[in-house]
Amino acid sequence: MSKHISTEPVLERLFFNNRVPVVILFFIASVVLSFQLMGLRVDASFEKMIPLKHQYIMNWLERRDDLGSANSLRIAVAPQDGDIFDAEYMDKLQKLTDEVFYLPGVDRAAMKSLWTPNVRWLEVTEEGFEGGPVIPQTYNGDATSLKELRINILRSGTVGSLVSNDFKSSIVELPLFESNPETGEKLNYAELSQALEEIRDRYAEQGINLHIIGFAKVVGDLFEGVQSIGIFFLVALAITFVLLFAYSRCLKSTIVPIICSLIAVVWQLGLLSALGFGLDLYSVLVPFLVFAIGVSHGVQIINNIAIESAKGAEALKAARLTFRALYIPGMLALISDAIGFLTLLVIEIDVIQSLAIAASIGVAVIILTNLILLPVLMSWVGVSKGVRERGDISKQKSPVWSLISRFAHPYVAPVSIVIALCGFGYGLMMKDQVKIGDLDPGAPELRADSRYNQDNAYITANYSTSADTFITMVETGPEMCASFETMQALDNYMWHMKQVPGVQDAVSMVTVAKQVIKGLNEGNPQWQTLSRNQYVLNNAINNGTASQLYNKDCSLAPVLLFLEDHKAETLERVVDATEAFALANNTDDIKFLMATGNAGVEAATNEVIGSAQNLMLVWVYSVVSILVLITFRSVRAVVCIIVPLALTSLLCQALMVHMGIGVKVATLPVIALGVGIGVDYGIYIYSRLESFLKQGMNLRQAYYETLRTTGKAVVFTGVTLAIGVCTWIFSPIKFQADMGMLLTFMFLWNMFGAIWLLPALARFFVRPEKVKKDEDMPAVTL
Repeated sequence: MSKHISTEPVLERLFFNNRVPVVILFFIASVVLSFQLMGLRVDASFEKMIPLKHQYIMNWLERRDDLGSANSLRIAVAPQDGDIFDAEYMDKLQKLTDEVFYLPGVDRAAMKSLWTPNVRWLEVTEEGFEGGPVIPQTYNGDATSLKELRINILRSGTVGSLVSNDFKSSIVELPLFESNPETGEKLNYAELSQALEEIRDRYAEQGINLHIIGFAKVVGDLFEGVQSIGIFFLVALAITFVLLFAYSRCLKSTIVPIICSLIAVVWQLGLLSALGFGLDLYSVLVPFLVFAIGVSHGVQIINNIAIESAKGAEALKAARLTFRALYIPGMLALISDAIGFLTLLVIEIDVIQSLAIAASIGVAVIILTNLILLPVLMSWVGVSKGVRERGDISKQKSPVWSLISRFAHPYVAPVSIVIALCGFGYGLMMKDQVKIGDLDPGAPELRADSRYNQDNAYITANYSTSADTFITMVETGPEMCASFETMQALDNYMWHMKQVPGVQDAVSMVTVAKQVIKGLNEGNPQWQTLSRNQYVLNNAINNGTASQLYNKDCSLAPVLLFLEDHKAETLERVVDATEAFALANNTDDIKFLMATGNAGVEAATNEVIGSAQNLMLVWVYSVVSILVLITFRSVRAVVCIIVPLALTSLLCQALMVHMGIGVKVATLPVIALGVGIGVDYGIYIYSRLESFLKQGMNLRQAYYETLRTTGKAVVFTGVTLAIGVCTWIFSPIKFQADMGMLLTFMFLWNMFGAIWLLPALARFFVRPEKVKKDEDMPAVTL
């Protein structure tokens, strides 16, 4: 025995000769990290969702003090009966304005409502300019006051923007700070959304409907949907337990892998908290994957222990032999997973990088909990007699595995290769049709029938100005924004952009200046133009109405483009048109810079994703290929394992086209996750196949034995992973449902590709034998 032990790997001797200390260390670590878990926070911020290093965002951040927040809420206040010219409605609007004024994080100076003093009217009379707040100082709710209010609203130019086209609702606009000015802490969108919902419910009881849109509300609604994730986790846990028990028919072999996988989840969350990381709306899904990956590797270990036990090995020896056989392919698979996830760090958006870190930490701890702790625990508990009997593959004759092993036959393999080539061709053709960004109006992260998207549809239908704004920053020297040259450039840009499909309107200080100049000339429309007289231009913008359309030293003038939607095609047209105009018109004195507004931020995000997606794929496939090459020391092995993954990635992109899913923050990580996890199948199958080939078997015999020993575990793993994420499809959060659909497809197709395409590739690259009379006939035939 001692002679045998001396030939055992060092890690095997370390762990199995010290089982009690190993388990104690795992127990202590689990207790410590469980306490750390209590401090874990789930957060989200506007800046985590955007690419802070993109030039558009940097342009905005440098000028944020002048431009204000790109993150705002719009609340449409609609009476259930009648219109806004009602004393009771105006009273409730005033109370609502006062109430939301004190919500945390509101930029109160920039807030707008019919009741705020910065919403004014202006007209030219025989005696000069007259103006004032839309709500007259003499307002008392009587018929005369309401008539004057109607006149003021019509004179203010707010119809279609702050007041609906049918006068049946008005907007309260709330720009938000990233942090709460009173506490200095990051704005809590979940609490803000909850406060808004309480206000909504209270006013609904008073006959007033509120329709609320904006980034903060989207995040708040997503947080509400995230609360259901715990239920999905419990459902996935129950399904996994049932499937694993049906697979092993042994309670011990079911409970121990699940416990080890749950420990991995606890460790992952505890380590994230200890390292100062939190969970956001995307990385909160990672514990699902960590649990599923842990179970999948646990199945391989249980399967191998059953086989060794069937050969007569007692529990300890079976566990040691299993560790010896699987720790290298298991380690390779998990390291490939972790490094594959880390390739997401090339995408400079915080939420994606947080997801990459969370997933990598989770996979790293699986190396400890499922490759070390699991076999150590099984060395004590062992497997049941029924498991040992089913693990005796020498007595098993499977016509199914015999049929599947024909994929390695010299006559069948070429057919598989041709089918795969057709799949590659189709995938490459569809790849060009994959869109970057959102393909649906409203908030695509939520379902079309969600309350938010219904609110967005209401505002879009009843207001002329869209909620999707693309703001171009026009920068000049100090006190030069009102010069004729700058105003003319602004005017030309606005006209240029109004011709772009998808642009509803354009507004800048020029819009106000032209109106004032027309008013100064008896309202004659022929005078609605820019004057070359600088005194006239200065007078046109110094009346208070245009003050929010340029900064304090008149060196920055934003142009607001109101878009029909924020779909990828619309944003591409706007960006291309702006870039073309800037290239032709930028000078040392006047510069057109992109971009802010929710559509500008979306455009920047789309550009980052568009440029990063191919780089991410190159990195993930390069890293996985290098690790496979180092482990198997064979380029042929790399081809056999990687090609099925590449086919699945292309077919996944084709599926996205058919499902109308764009490549965006929520879906971009899916392919990296699918490749990182999917490589496990190929590694386990190829490792077994190679060991049988080294024993002198021909390819089909070796593949048949591979299927008998590990095929069932691989199929079970693929199905378990797919079912685990398939439950996401029923989530109220659409991006989680989309991720669930795509990951289900990738897990199943990666499993199928490893079983179907890998042996066909091996026929050509590993063992290109000629056909003989009894070539490749396994022991069991049909």
